Amino acid sequence: MALNFPNPSRSYDPSRHCVCFWGYDDSREVSFEVGDAVLSNLSPEMRPEEPAVLEAFDRHRDQILELARDAYSRSKQNRYTIS
Repeated sequence: MALNFPNPSRSYDPSRHCVCFWGYDDSREVSFEVGDAVLSNLSPEMRPEEPAVLEAFDRHRDQILELARDAYSRSKQNRYTIS
């Protein structure tokens, strides 16, 4: 089965400066985090506050999920950092 993202949940981790989200391959949960720098490259106008970072993630969700799928397709792990 392929990696999918049925749960739109995401959270901001200010200590690691990233947005965390999860995908699933059958019953296997896979954790992802995308760094502020990636989001800032996608949304140069992004402010560093949590609501703005989450908004940037939401605005570019499809593109970020493609990056996540690409990383997962290269090596199946349980945790990924997109940076």
